[in-house]
Amino acid sequence: MSDFRVTSISRLHAEFSVPGDKSISHRAAILGGLSNGTCHIRNFLPSEDCVNTLRAMQAIGARCEVIEELDGFGPTGLRLTGCSMKPVAPTAPIDCGNSGTGMRLLAGVLAGQVFESELFGDASLSSRPMGRITTPLGTMGAKIETLGEKPGCAPLRIHPAGLHAITYELPVASAQVKSAVLLAGLFADGRTTVIQPAETRDHTERMFAAFRLSLRRDGNAISVYGGQTPEACDFQVPGDISSAAFWLVAAAAMPGSRLLLKDVGLNPTRTAILKVLSRMGAHMIDIVHDSAGEPIGNVEIHGAPLKGTTILESEIPNLIDEIPVIAVAAALAEGKTVIRHAAELRVKETDRITTVVNNLRAMGADVDEFDDGMEITGGNPLRGAELESFGDHRIAMAFAIAGLFAKGETVVRDTACVNTSYPGFSHHLDAVLRERSNPADFTLPTVSRE
Repeated sequence: MSDFRVTSISRLHAEFSVPGDKSISHRAAILGGLSNGTCHIRNFLPSEDCVNTLRAMQAIGARCEVIEELDGFGPTGLRLTGCSMKPVAPTAPIDCGNSGTGMRLLAGVLAGQVFESELFGDASLSSRPMGRITTPLGTMGAKIETLGEKPGCAPLRIHPAGLHAITYELPVASAQVKSAVLLAGLFADGRTTVIQPAETRDHTERMFAAFRLSLRRDGNAISVYGGQTPEACDFQVPGDISSAAFWLVAAAAMPGSRLLLKDVGLNPTRTAILKVLSRMGAHMIDIVHDSAGEPIGNVEIHGAPLKGTTILESEIPNLIDEIPVIAVAAALAEGKTVIRHAAELRVKETDRITTVVNNLRAMGADVDEFDDGMEITGGNPLRGAELESFGDHRIAMAFAIAGLFAKGETVVRDTACVNTSYPGFSHHLDAVLRERSNPADFTLPTVSRE
């Protein structure tokens, strides 16, 4: 079992890039795998989650050639040849690992096929609710059994079915559910429409456009017609701003620091973390230098004393992955930070409300827990502690960042889970810790296979 051992630092001066965006890498594997030709995908995230989605697409007929990889992890550059919207039956159940995104989006692809398939995952994934996709997909005509020990949970057995178009109003804002229904809509007759109660991540809509799929948007209603085939294209995955968020918080909360993160995704539906940190007093500049498809640019941040804030209800859907590290920033800020309307955190890889609250308290922070969030009174000095990650990658990384500000040593247990979203995080963490006495090497080792 791997651990992070972290001690405090007094400065963070660095320039580097974070690995590719997780949400976009999933979608690139799926749309490239359904396309009518060969796609060259650059900066693919070689995490366990995304590699599992890539393998799933290979299992139903896509072909993949790796041309570059992150040493010890997996592919960052690949040529992916699609099945032209004619998936074949997999020879075995498909392993989605820890990825709710992978399972929910793949269910949308498999729901309307002429063959039976099964999706399964690890214990954490098997405890997370799947009714949010089986309900709308069932309304389209899909026949999906949930075989988990808990009602409505994975594994999912998907029987052969023909799909028809529907108009579906999302009961809660969810990019995963929206995307699952839109992907299923490609295999349905007619026009499928999803109406979202609030704006969610729009990666699927942007990537449909990149793959030349016709999509219509009218306010919060998004429609797609069935019978279309993605046109093969080359695609660069931007750096993941959810991964960048850990370092943005570290630099923002450390006066005198300067951090430049290069080639980060700056999609407006993902940059709420920048708005929150700016509101807390961080000094930053973000510049888009490539706006074709997904906006990509650099973010420069300078440390300054932070102050507490209230996270708005409207910000929660596009900030949900960053809340654990925002809670760390709140503990380091002066004043109160209020996070509410975030009950979704309780059904992530772990109950992220309770785990964040308990770990912050173990480090000496003043935190109150609510059913849907927490209130943090910042300013108490943090102290090192032995903390559990509970197998949750975002908890592990958030509290590694907290350890950079704590007196004494912070030990975060069971940190192999970070590879589900940020392979190479330990390399970057080691570089930050080494910077005090040795030149830091922030470059992640890649290997060309061409």
